[in-house]
Amino acid sequence: MNSLLSYVTDIEPLDVAWKERAHEYLETLAIPHWSLGVVMDIAKQLAAIQKTLKPTVENKCVILMAGDHGVVEEGVSACKKEVTIEMIDNLSHRGASINALADTVHADVMVVDVGVAVDLDDYVKQGTVIPWKIGYGTRNMKKGPAMTREEAEKSILVGIKAVEKAINEKSAQLIATGDLGIGNTTPSSAILSVMTGQKVADVTGRGTGIDDKRLNNKIKVIEKAIELNKPDPNDPIDVLSKVGGYEIGGIAGVILGCAYYKIPVIVDGLISTAGALIAYGLNCNTVDYMIAGHKSQEPGHNYMWKSLNLKPLLDLGFRLGEGTGAALAMYIVEGAAAVINNVLSYEAAGVTPGA
Repeated sequence: MNSLLSYVTDIEPLDVAWKERAHEYLETLAIPHWSLGVVMDIAKQLAAIQKTLKPTVENKCVILMAGDHGVVEEGVSACKKEVTIEMIDNLSHRGASINALADTVHADVMVVDVGVAVDLDDYVKQGTVIPWKIGYGTRNMKKGPAMTREEAEKSILVGIKAVEKAINEKSAQLIATGDLGIGNTTPSSAILSVMTGQKVADVTGRGTGIDDKRLNNKIKVIEKAIELNKPDPNDPIDVLSKVGGYEIGGIAGVILGCAYYKIPVIVDGLISTAGALIAYGLNCNTVDYMIAGHKSQEPGHNYMWKSLNLKPLLDLGFRLGEGTGAALAMYIVEGAAAVINNVLSYEAAGVTPGA
């Protein structure tokens, strides 16, 4: 496996000539000028990424990163950290929301243990969890850095490795990000605040459904963590290591890996988009390969999309995570591929342009 630096530095922007070629081709199809709007934007993006006017996204995979968080001991979540393992058990029995939604779009689900607080040997033996653990949950960021810089870099490399596995074993052509871990909206809001300059109170939400008292505590915990650790907003690895999470690093790696290998990646909710901010901070070209899956109910999520200059495809009131919104967005991306592949030109259809 290459070094993180080699992956980051070798990510290229989309080919301008291919974007222009795809745009011109789409204009020849028997569709009034850009009347399919965002679907045509995505078709153009897919063509430019794959460098073909016949892009395909048939092989789909949701890569779900799982990790725990030491900051949970500060009472920032309505759930105990033990719920993480219970959720993994449900996933392994194909009873989770992401299993149901991924099945509807015929997408594989890959669950990676990058930082769960306990061993998952039984699930590893079953083949339902990939054991690439960096640590047994992060440290409590209110008391010090969530992880070391080396651990942060390793978590990103895990995400890249997951993309390579999806390509090699599943021939993945479209990847969606997902997350699993109690307490992960806390580091996500911290990353957002640090990297965009937004006030913690403006970007911090209720996560698992906490009441006003817990929400006020959550805000204070994040503010204290930022004050204590002083993460450098110009150094994404520093931000990730001080106030982030292993699964957030893994998601950043998934996005970097997709950009490196030129695969479109649908970014899910708040936690996934925190990973997107880290990836974008490391190389801004990564945004060319991102598709904004949906807008979460978490108040910080819209700030994230604005920071990346992306518009989410769906707004369904989701706040679950797991890659659920991104999985549903796969339908739209498939539709975009179908349009550029199957719609006839004005000439072939015998339709007068402008009709």
